[in-house]
Amino acid sequence: MITWVGLAVSVLLVVVAAGLSAALGLRIERDIVVAALRMAVQLAVVGGLLTLVVSPHRTIWWSWLWVVLMVGYAADVTARRSPAVPGLRWVSLAAFGAASVVTLGVIFGLRVFPVNGRTVVPIAGMMVGNSMTATVLAGRRVVEEIADKREQVEARLALGHDTAAVCRPYVRAALRSALLPQIEKTKAIGIVFLPGAMTGLILAGVSPAEAVRVQAVVMFLVLAAAATTTVVVAVGVARRLFTADLRLADTVPRPAQ
Repeated sequence: MITWVGLAVSVLLVVVAAGLSAALGLRIERDIVVAALRMAVQLAVVGGLLTLVVSPHRTIWWSWLWVVLMVGYAADVTARRSPAVPGLRWVSLAAFGAASVVTLGVIFGLRVFPVNGRTVVPIAGMMVGNSMTATVLAGRRVVEEIADKREQVEARLALGHDTAAVCRPYVRAALRSALLPQIEKTKAIGIVFLPGAMTGLILAGVSPAEAVRVQAVVMFLVLAAAATTTVVVAVGVARRLFTADLRLADTVPRPAQ
């Protein structure tokens, strides 16, 4: 169990990071300190709210409401990270919603984990948080791929090809780029590094065998969530890049001359 003294001592690690930045002239020590403070405040707030949600006397609907708000916030953050991608907020909302139905439906519908306040919010948080990066990357890459191949796309449209067939190879390329980091991360687990959930369980006194089973479920969940969100985002964004009369929309950037 981590004491308050232990937590205070761990702040020295932030001092080390900031000190290295200052010694090497990176000029990011302020960012390091602000990030650490912001993380601490956010965790304190979330911890307090979670204490209310996981109470055995609290209805499970508060947990599901938290998941809905989490999905909406993730969609908003995704859209703000890539403002140049048209309609990304609504496409991301659909993507995270689909991933929630698929992954949480399997995890809780098949009783891999019990449905209660201690499982619903943390599992949903891992699903949403770990798929956000891939979601942002998928949306950006679709726009970049089609913009780079603008002449080829317009030529195929002029020949009468439908938009789905025209953008299919570019959507595939975008999906590969978005999913490869998560795939490589999944390959490296257990050899290159021990992930957070497994490490936390072992530190809490859970047997390594049980920690491994939980971590395996979490990684399967994350991989499925990333695949679902990127597919929905890539296809949804690609459709928004074409007008009703089968032309590239003005939102697609033109290559530099």
